[in-house]
Amino acid sequence: MTQRVAVLAQDLIWSDRLARAVEDAGAVPARAKTAPEFDRALECADHAIVDLTARGYDPMVAIERAVAAGAHVLAVGQHDDIDLRKRALARGADRVLAYRKLFEDGPATVAAFLARTASADA
Repeated sequence: MTQRVAVLAQDLIWSDRLARAVEDAGAVPARAKTAPEFDRALECADHAIVDLTARGYDPMVAIERAVAAGAHVLAVGQHDDIDLRKRALARGADRVLAYRKLFEDGPATVAAFLARTASADA
């Protein structure tokens, strides 16, 4: 069964980069750039990737909504914003990674996240 991943990112470049990483990992991305679009994407997704630095939505609320919908959450943000990363974990993100990790090794990183959370569910 193909996994679906809701990808919430306001920035077009990161939205595209994250969606391509999901596709290259063998899953199907459902892109969103607003909270309502993300809610719709979560309806058929068991995973979510949330960009933490957007201003058009509250990333902490997005994480909570994804977790409430039953999705495993991978959050991405600045490597040096430790407080934001801790808050994302406290809100329910399974992992929080720096942009650089997704930039350098996106498909493998996403594939490992999908495999890890799928095996945790089994």
